[in-house]
Amino acid sequence: MVWKQMARWAGPASVAIWLVALAVFGARLPFYDQMRHPVSLLGATGVPGAGSFNALGFVLPGLLAALAALGLVLRMPATASRPLRVAGQMLLLAGLAFAAMGVFPLDALDIENRASQAHASVWLLWLVAFCGGAAMLRVGAARDAAWRPVATLAVACAVWMLCSAFVFGSVMPVAMAQRLAFLGWALWLALLARLAPR
Repeated sequence: MVWKQMARWAGPASVAIWLVALAVFGARLPFYDQMRHPVSLLGATGVPGAGSFNALGFVLPGLLAALAALGLVLRMPATASRPLRVAGQMLLLAGLAFAAMGVFPLDALDIENRASQAHASVWLLWLVAFCGGAAMLRVGAARDAAWRPVATLAVACAVWMLCSAFVFGSVMPVAMAQRLAFLGWALWLALLARLAPR
């Protein structure tokens, strides 16, 4: 019961902490422009306050997102279909991958080295895990009407995130497209507990 209560607030808390960290750490750097610079630059090796941003901007929000996904799994009945269970696991993995972006920070001086490649890899894992989880959630919801609202939200957010990651960058600064992808995930986390079956 305690875990379910914590998980209920984990999604909105994750979003709030991420937004505050982005605003506060971005404002601390005189050269940083939210419209032009990627979020990951705030946690890049050699940037002042990078360790703190990685902890508050990636690791903590990611762990809270994983807790929110765990709450979704705990709401599933013992008779839940396999697609629903797989969806829960993939959504949990997405939260852990988001946290891993803070564990494997970008190297601002060399975006082609192994450290930067590791950061890019966990970013892609975050995106793929969430979108895959959203698709599986929709498949599972086809047999259970109670799960359709949260599944519809997940799919809408996943499509938005994919467009932000791979399409919007051609018509706007990449940094803005990246933020739109993050905001799609934030919307999912903010509404997850409200739409998921009790």
